Amino acid sequence: MGGFSFAAPLALIGLASLPLIYWLLRVTPPRPREIVFPPTKILRELRRDEETPSKTPLWLLLMRLGLAAALILAMAGPVWSPSGTVAAISTPTLVALDDSWAAAPSWEKRVAAGAAIIESAARGGAPVAVMRLSETAAPSLSEAGRALEKLRSERPKPYFSNRAAAADALAAFAKANPKARIVWISDGLAQGEAGAFAKALKAASDAGARVEVLTDDHAPLALAAPTNDAATLGVDALRADASGPAAATVVAYDSRGQIIGRAGVDFGGSLRAKATLDLPVELRNDVSLLRIEGENSAGAVALLDARSKVRRVAVAGGAGLDEAQPLLSPLYYLEKALAPFAQTREARPGVTDPIQALLAERPNVLALADVGLAPGETYEALSRFVEEGGTLIRFAGPRLANAADDLLPVRLRRNGRVLGGALSWETPKALADFDAASPFFGLPASKDVSIQRQVLAEPDPGLAQKSWARLSDGTPLVTAERRGKGLIVLFHVNADTSWSNLPISGLFVDMLKRICAMSGESAPLPGDETTATVSDQRLLAPMKALDGFGTLGAPGPNAQAITADFTGAASAEHPPGLYGAGDASVALQTLRVEDDISRFDFAAAGLATSVLASSAPIDFRGPLLAAALLAFIADAVIVLVLSGKLRVRPLTAAAGAIVILLAPLHTRDARAENGAKTVVSQRDKEAALTTRLAYVVSGDTKIDEVSRSGLEALSRTLATRTSFSPGDPIGVDPAKDELAFYPMLYWPVVASAPQPAAKTTARVANYMRQGGTVVFDTRDALAQRPGEAPTPETQWLRDFTKGLDIPELEVVPSDHVITKTFYLLDGFVGRYASGETWVEALPPDPKEGAARPVRATDSVSAIVITSNDLASAWAQDKRGQPLFPLTPGGARQRELALRGGVNLVMYTLTGNYKSDQVHVRDLLERIGQ
Repeated sequence: MGGFSFAAPLALIGLASLPLIYWLLRVTPPRPREIVFPPTKILRELRRDEETPSKTPLWLLLMRLGLAAALILAMAGPVWSPSGTVAAISTPTLVALDDSWAAAPSWEKRVAAGAAIIESAARGGAPVAVMRLSETAAPSLSEAGRALEKLRSERPKPYFSNRAAAADALAAFAKANPKARIVWISDGLAQGEAGAFAKALKAASDAGARVEVLTDDHAPLALAAPTNDAATLGVDALRADASGPAAATVVAYDSRGQIIGRAGVDFGGSLRAKATLDLPVELRNDVSLLRIEGENSAGAVALLDARSKVRRVAVAGGAGLDEAQPLLSPLYYLEKALAPFAQTREARPGVTDPIQALLAERPNVLALADVGLAPGETYEALSRFVEEGGTLIRFAGPRLANAADDLLPVRLRRNGRVLGGALSWETPKALADFDAASPFFGLPASKDVSIQRQVLAEPDPGLAQKSWARLSDGTPLVTAERRGKGLIVLFHVNADTSWSNLPISGLFVDMLKRICAMSGESAPLPGDETTATVSDQRLLAPMKALDGFGTLGAPGPNAQAITADFTGAASAEHPPGLYGAGDASVALQTLRVEDDISRFDFAAAGLATSVLASSAPIDFRGPLLAAALLAFIADAVIVLVLSGKLRVRPLTAAAGAIVILLAPLHTRDARAENGAKTVVSQRDKEAALTTRLAYVVSGDTKIDEVSRSGLEALSRTLATRTSFSPGDPIGVDPAKDELAFYPMLYWPVVASAPQPAAKTTARVANYMRQGGTVVFDTRDALAQRPGEAPTPETQWLRDFTKGLDIPELEVVPSDHVITKTFYLLDGFVGRYASGETWVEALPPDPKEGAARPVRATDSVSAIVITSNDLASAWAQDKRGQPLFPLTPGGARQRELALRGGVNLVMYTLTGNYKSDQVHVRDLLERIGQ
């Protein structure tokens, strides 16, 4: 039922006064006394004035009465609410709001319903409390304005609410306010202990409280258990009610937010259905997020992490007599075990060196079945593969048992150990349970697996920490060791069934899957010597987190780290999102594999429900006041017209003339909007024709003058020492000016300056993505203290770069190409020499074999950060004299500062062309041939 409410006494008094207003408006003004002039000639020469009527026209009188009525009604504050919640409530009111992810799709409607309840309490002067069911604190009553402010500031959470804890808080409130009005705006799901909260609500109702339950007719959809195997990318889609949507669409996005593919979901009559994306493995490995189209909630999002990527696994084996029987070969067992979750590659027949041929295809994992390695090119190539992050899995066999290479995690005894043979006193051994520190922890140690033969490890110190799997007698079955950035894993049995039946067990598949999932991770392993106990397992810090609407962003202040094997549910301390860093991230999903969603049965809990209204209350005060204002303006114009002080015809003619004159202009503007070219300013024309250096205007006149003087001096230095003659430097405003014309921006950081708007930050990020370089200069080298709080300038820069896609940074290494683009430099100094200069970290080049290659990429670092105040060191007056003293000082420091500026400009203009000089000798020799 709808409701209409206003202040009745005020309205009645005002409406009763309308007859009085009518009488006042109808009063006839006194006629002026007639003056009689005797001379008739004078009467003829008098100009006759127009006379006003002695009575107000009826239509004008009615309009004025309507104006008065509109003002009276507006002051009374009439409100129309389809949900019927505007009736004044005088008892204490509690709004209990479900704020889980399931409430996100209709969040605005829920807030509007709660606001209507609070306003109804405000009309009756009742105190109000707002309670989020994700919190456990007892609700406290306050005046309606503060409660409404709190309600509108709330946002849905990306996890299930713990309504059992909220039930205790509700019981305490109901006990203190037994006659209160309690409204539960529920998300309708049974998950999150809805039964416990409903029980507390029923108890409050039995004690005398007025209980209402509002539910939404929207049936939530969710995603759980994404899997990316060798064949397809799949995810389970869930719905809460069989009467909900019968079909949905799952969209796959990459890390840049671009759509990679779509898949349809047909629920039929079930609550869980599978969505499958049939894409090439290269595209599937780029997928970072799956989302149900049109469902804006964290539950409708599934994240894919580094473990979800399909690994490229290369397999190779030693030559053996079983080549004539390929179905008995170790490679056959390996390919079958790896097929469900990885792409396997085998060297082409006839290749001279199959291992090097496989390494050239850049696999993530290389599995060698009974291969002995001799010193040489193959051994060196494998060593580089492991050192640079590759995973090497080796299987024992007759050749490996007598090999002497050190690409093994442990030292081996010669010849191995035979169990259960004719000349052996021992029987085949079974597997022992996996230790908690082992990556295989949690897998069942199948008692059906038996080992007849193995290679034994020497009992060196640290063997226990390197052992991932053991036999029942304690001897290691699988050992591993971190080598550089890579990993070496050794199975002490062969990959076929000649030594054990492990290769034909399901456990073998699970073990290989976990090893492949670890490829690319560079953190210490649980079994390394650096980790002594299980409690020292590495923690993964939150990197990105989902909010209740399913948007991936920065984690909140309460987010805590998780362990690599974390299997708990998402919560306030561990929100769903990505944990870790870079390519070794781990995803925590909103819903776990075993989770389901279902509707809560309110009737069984003894609660009656009402449908959450879709429309908010309508306040008529604004329209009534607007109508009164228009009526007042119209009345004034009408009075002027009737009195003859405003002539209608000239005004109409003038308005028509103005319309006629402006029509062509409007037509030209429309044509300009539709088809004319955009007008380019003279400033942009000059910037496009002449390359020049630019600085960001900070708003501080002194700092901007230093930036301009410094870049002018640097431009003169470039013109005299190099072939590049830049134009005069220019100051730019990132919020307004086009930045694409300037290859490098010098940005002096001013702590007192306000943070740029989000749109400005997006413009800067786009400039950096398109090849521009920004040199941020905090100018605080003398104020920085290691280990202490950041300076205001550094903190300002940190806050600003949160909105930029900043890659991993590092202090400029001595062999970086930026140190040799024109001059050979050891670093970049300015007015100060103690600060560090940071650039984008470059990955090592596997072809060079060095930790830091000279040439890593043709791209230029989009960001350079320094604290040495470069512009002050460059700045000169018109006579070429320096403007500022340097610290520690000297002409040599000023010269090095100018050389560093020349290198920065050359680096942004030419990239790493200088690194090609290391190949000049080889190029000349080839040309000479």
